[in-house]
Amino acid sequence: MKLTVKLLDIANRGVLLHSTDARSMRIRDGDRVLVADEATGKTAQAHVDTTGSLIAPGVIGVYRPLNATLAVDEGTPVEVRGAERPASLSHIKKKMDDGRFTKDETLDIVKDIVSDTLSPGEITAYVTASYINGLDMDEVEYLTRAMVETGERLHFIRHPVVDKHSIGGVPGNKITLLIAPIIAASGLLIPKTSSRAITGAGGTADLMEVLAPVSFSATEVQQMTEKVGGTIVWGGATNIAPADDKIITYEYPLRIDAPGQMIASVMAKKFAVGADLAVIDIPVGRNTKIATPQEGRKLARSFIELGERLGIRVECALSYGESLVGHTIGPNLEVHEALAVLEGATEPNSLIQKSLSLAGIAFEMAGKAAYGQGYQMATDILRSGKALEKMRQIIEVQGGDPTVKADDVVPGEYRFDVKAPQDGYVIDLNNSALVTLARLAGSPYDHGAGIFVHAKKGTRVRKGDPIFTIYAEQEWRLERAIEVGRVLMPVVVEGMIVERIPPERWV
Repeated sequence: MKLTVKLLDIANRGVLLHSTDARSMRIRDGDRVLVADEATGKTAQAHVDTTGSLIAPGVIGVYRPLNATLAVDEGTPVEVRGAERPASLSHIKKKMDDGRFTKDETLDIVKDIVSDTLSPGEITAYVTASYINGLDMDEVEYLTRAMVETGERLHFIRHPVVDKHSIGGVPGNKITLLIAPIIAASGLLIPKTSSRAITGAGGTADLMEVLAPVSFSATEVQQMTEKVGGTIVWGGATNIAPADDKIITYEYPLRIDAPGQMIASVMAKKFAVGADLAVIDIPVGRNTKIATPQEGRKLARSFIELGERLGIRVECALSYGESLVGHTIGPNLEVHEALAVLEGATEPNSLIQKSLSLAGIAFEMAGKAAYGQGYQMATDILRSGKALEKMRQIIEVQGGDPTVKADDVVPGEYRFDVKAPQDGYVIDLNNSALVTLARLAGSPYDHGAGIFVHAKKGTRVRKGDPIFTIYAEQEWRLERAIEVGRVLMPVVVEGMIVERIPPERWV
């Protein structure tokens, strides 16, 4: 059928057909069409939405991402015909039935994700099937290599190239803002590509965005790393393992991070940036992704095995995950805390000790320090001010203000103090509940939203002392967080009730 193009600024690789045209072509919502510009010979496949009123019969609405391929103008005549379902849908159905992906099937799926051939619902089906039925190590390797093959790669002349990653699950884990400049200040290269928040209140990319732009091409990341030794950028903008951030987009609303996909996601980025060695932080504890040390060791073995398959030396560190790192949750609050440490603050110890320990492991792996001496080397670099200077260089090369100081980064104007109901000790902090409140307050999208925890587990408090403060940029978000916080009871002061679980209708 010949139709006339109407360009629609919608961020979805699809088209919009009038319902009468769709019926004539025997096409329904969710089916696919092939759109061809006969003048240029360009074609593109797209899934279909239909409408009875938004466009007229004889017109096809072309969404913005699809037109990046077609490059047609408003009013261009195009040929539209039905298209077959991609083979990758059969592969996804196979995993839904608890089958195993082959290498070629995995590559088919990843290519279709990257090219936007699969619809949002179909990608969600892939994510869900992989989450429920899992991926074995062969499937994880296939996924990792497919993610790298369908994107760009970095190639450095100088080695070793170092990388680190935390699997998440513990709030306030702002350690990359210390580790990256410490490692870069030693002369090692660390092109750190990071994700935005999936299940938390702020991913590393969300935090760094407070200080500087984080969206760069792969070429720019390589150039910046070669110039100053390191970067902290959003992987989703680089076209490095592009399928990763597309998959994360569909994990986000479900608040899931499937183990197999998570391992592939982490290692694909390391492989693609040319890392020779990687340190993986695995927080362990209640309310984290990994509940026990036994599970943590099993996951560590998977990371190490996949590293061996890819030619990357991997070491993992199981870290304490039953309390937040430092005292803050949310972009501005976390950035303030990290900058303060770079500027010389000697607290919070949990943030400093964890960052120095992981940086120290990297130094020992790279041969920069003898076994057992890496921590001291990292400490010396931090205390000398070299890490602060390197962070300023990273901020500047990414287009931020290198003169920014911790006190320049402030939380939202609306706040509420949650106070101790009685004298006693804080005997429990529920990490997941604190993250829920931070997100309700607006984090990570509202950079000023978040939580400052005054009294961590084991702290002595008196009735009326502030235990934590909720910050927000919008008053209605703060009110919602307060309302839910009264039900969740994320902090327990010297009592036998550890957690209150309300019916969903209250939340």
